[in-house]
Amino acid sequence: MKLICIGRNYAAHIDELENERPTEPVVFIKPDSAVLPKEQDFYIPGFSKEIHYEVEVLVKIKKVGKHISKEFAHKYYDEIGLGIDFTARDVQSQLKAKGLPWEKAKGFDGAAVIGKWITKNKYENLDKLGFSLLKNGEIAQKGDTGLMLWKIDELISYVSTYFMLKKGDILFTGTPAGVGKVATNDYLQGRIEGEEFFAIHIR
Repeated sequence: MKLICIGRNYAAHIDELENERPTEPVVFIKPDSAVLPKEQDFYIPGFSKEIHYEVEVLVKIKKVGKHISKEFAHKYYDEIGLGIDFTARDVQSQLKAKGLPWEKAKGFDGAAVIGKWITKNKYENLDKLGFSLLKNGEIAQKGDTGLMLWKIDELISYVSTYFMLKKGDILFTGTPAGVGKVATNDYLQGRIEGEEFFAIHIR
């Protein structure tokens, strides 16, 4: 299993981090060891003083595919979910300043929260899904897949040009604006259309 992540897929998030708007999807990979085990708290790693949450809609790939055309991409997944792409922002900034890869900031142990999965057929239109992250009971991030620069099927088609997709691979589709720092004892909850998909404590 690999975790394929998309960066800079929401214009407002690009603006808040003062990044350049890309002309094609920004892709990076997290190792499977980055997945936070179910029911486990997230522990802030000692190498960072600025761990940021980034809530994202997830897609689980159900079969092998490569060079998938956009019109057939929907045949490669049946389930969607919600998760967090934890980012060591201070580490990432240092790496970016030197033109180096982001893996240490994005792929560390526990950096990928994966909530429950649900059939995509529950929703009338996956390109108009509302989702949110609550921090200590208050909305920290609020997004809508309709605001994605590249929609789910476009992302699957694009990614499969470079990486063979395999059953069980997970696509992180990008985060909306509102990312921020976590602190010890924070409580994070992720929701799609008001339904809770995950809840974790920060230690």
